[in-house]
Amino acid sequence: MNAHQPTVLIVEDVPALAASYSAFLSREPVFVHTVSNGAEALAYLERRPVAVAVLDVHLPDMNGLEILHRIRAMGAPADVIVITAEGSVKLAVEAMREGAFDFIVKPFSKDRLVVTVRNALEHRRLSDRLEEVVEQSGEGPPGRLIGQSLAMQVVYRILRSAAPTNATVFITGESGVGKELCAEALHKLSKRKDGPFVPVNCAAIPKDLMESEIFGHVKGAFTGASSDRKGAALLADGGTLFLDEIGEMDLGMQTKLLRFLQEKTVQRVGEDNLRRADVRIVCATNRDPQAEVMAGRFREDLFYRLHVVPLELPPLRERDGDVLLLSRHFLELFAKEDGKALRAFSPEAEAVMLAYPWPGNVRQLQNVIRSMVVLNDGDVVTLDMLPKTMWSRHATPPAPAPQAVQAPPQAPPPATPLAAAEIRPLEDVIRCAIEGAIDACGGSIPRAAAALQVSPSTIYRRVEGWRTGELPK
Repeated sequence: MNAHQPTVLIVEDVPALAASYSAFLSREPVFVHTVSNGAEALAYLERRPVAVAVLDVHLPDMNGLEILHRIRAMGAPADVIVITAEGSVKLAVEAMREGAFDFIVKPFSKDRLVVTVRNALEHRRLSDRLEEVVEQSGEGPPGRLIGQSLAMQVVYRILRSAAPTNATVFITGESGVGKELCAEALHKLSKRKDGPFVPVNCAAIPKDLMESEIFGHVKGAFTGASSDRKGAALLADGGTLFLDEIGEMDLGMQTKLLRFLQEKTVQRVGEDNLRRADVRIVCATNRDPQAEVMAGRFREDLFYRLHVVPLELPPLRERDGDVLLLSRHFLELFAKEDGKALRAFSPEAEAVMLAYPWPGNVRQLQNVIRSMVVLNDGDVVTLDMLPKTMWSRHATPPAPAPQAVQAPPQAPPPATPLAAAEIRPLEDVIRCAIEGAIDACGGSIPRAAAALQVSPSTIYRRVEGWRTGELPK
C-alpha cells in the first residue's frame, strides 16, 4: 500500500469480478481494497478513510441502498459509484437521488470504470478542499442559515460577494427552501444592515391592495383608507425591500414597480407628490422566471432589471448531510421550548431522514420535528417516532445502533504553567486527541467523532492527511 494514494473500496461478492475491477484500476494512483459484503464494507469504512467506494447493489447480506444510507449516516466522506445490472437501473437511479456519485451498468469496459473513478476522486478532492477552507476561515453560514454542504457553500459565496453592493438579487428555489432567510442574511451582510429589512409576500396580498401595500396611500384615497399609510417601499428607506413570490404580481403592478426601480421615487395612492426612497430590492419566486417571461406573465424588461445577481437555493434533497444539521438544530430548539428531554437521533432514524426526499424542503422538516417533539418523550428520537410515510417504504430497517461510548477522558489542566520547552505544536495535540479517541472507541471513527463533538468528515480528512503527508505530522 502506498501511503500517499487515496483508497478505492470495491464491494463485490463475486471474486472473479472483484479481481477484474482491481486489475482495471491497477495502473491508477490509488490503493484498492476489496470486500465481499456490506458488513465488511461498513466495518472498513468505519475505521479507514475511503475516497471512493465502488458498490454492487446486490450483495448477499444487504442491498446497495441500505449500505448507502449507512455510509451517509456514519458521515464517511466517500463518493459512491453504484454497479448495477440492466434490470436494476431503476434502483441505481434511486441511489443517485439519495447521494450516490454515479452508476455503471454491467457489463462495462475498463475505460468506463477508470474514467468514473477519476471523476469521483476529483470531486472528492474538491469537496475536501472546500471543507478545509471553510474550517480554516472560521466563517460559518451567514445570518440564520444552516448548512455545510457543497451546494450551500456556493450560496454563501454568492451572498458574501453580492452583499457589499447595491445590486438587485433574484432568489429562486422550491417552496420551503428558505428564500426569506437567504434575503435576510444578505441584508445582514450588507452596508444597509443597520437599516430596516421589510419583507412583502406578494402571494398573500389581494391584487387591488398590492399598490397600497408597497407604495402606501393617503387618507381617503379609497374606501377603507381611514388614515395615511407609508407602504413597504418608504418603510424600507435606507434598507432592504424583500419581495417574496414576485411571480404572483400582476402585470399592471409590475409596470409600477419597474417605474419605481428606474426613478427611485414613490407616489402614494391618492397623492400627487413624489417621495424619494433609497431601497435595495431583493426578490424571490418558486417559479421559473424565464418561463414566466416567455408565457407573457412577467414583463421582460422588469425581469432583466431584477435579474442582476441570480441566486438559486438548492432543495433539501440536494444538500448532502445538511438534513441532519437542520434536524439537530430544530430538535434542540423545540425540545427546549417545550421542556422535553429529546436531544439526539438514533442512527436508524438518521439513516431514514437522509434517505427521505423532503418534497416540502426545510419547512417540511421543521414541521416534522415540531410534531415529533410535541407527541413523544424520552432522550433519543427513534425510528417509530418519525411519520410512517417516511420509513415504511424501506423493505429492511437499518441495522441496530452501536452501543454508546463515553468520551475519552480529558487530561487535567497542568497545575503549573508550562515551560517553553514543554509546549507541543498544536497539530501534535490535535493528532494525539483524535488518535486517543479512536483507540478509546474501538477503532470507530464515527463514534470517536461523536465523543469529540466534531463532524466525522473532519476526522476522516485529518487521518487521510496524516497518511498522505498533506497535513502536518
